[in-house]
Amino acid sequence: MEKLQYTIRINAPAINVYDIMLGVSNKSTYEQWTALFNPTSTYEGSWLKGNKILFVGTDEQGEKGGMVSEIVENIPGKFVSIKHIGLLVGGVEQTDGPEIEKWTGGHENYNFEESKGVTTVCVELDMVEDFANYMNETYPKALVKLKEICEAPAQ
Repeated sequence: MEKLQYTIRINAPAINVYDIMLGVSNKSTYEQWTALFNPTSTYEGSWLKGNKILFVGTDEQGEKGGMVSEIVENIPGKFVSIKHIGLLVGGVEQTDGPEIEKWTGGHENYNFEESKGVTTVCVELDMVEDFANYMNETYPKALVKLKEICEAPAQ
């Protein structure tokens, strides 16, 4: 796996960025910025440490797929670590096999560091080579969308 890293500065307190990024108070904020990866992107489960969480969407054929993951750490407004343990294929969780082994054990970490009301979000991903170019193209755009949502005036 390759280690990828993306950083963005957002003019908002870290706890707010954390809440919006993860969709803690309102899942739709998570779905808005992750829609750049898949328009149907969402999650099922909980962000609590030790819990299983599914990152899901549907493909062109309407099949439900995504990642089966575990929350390794969650310190609100500071740090979130996710470990990928399998794939969701056609709505079925798969945790073994050659394709799954490429992803298993990979981490996705979010660091939030606030200074004077500005939060620096640093995302670190373990990524299989096949998807590195896609992530390098898409993740920065998704973080710009996250920034827009976080910096938008309250309704």
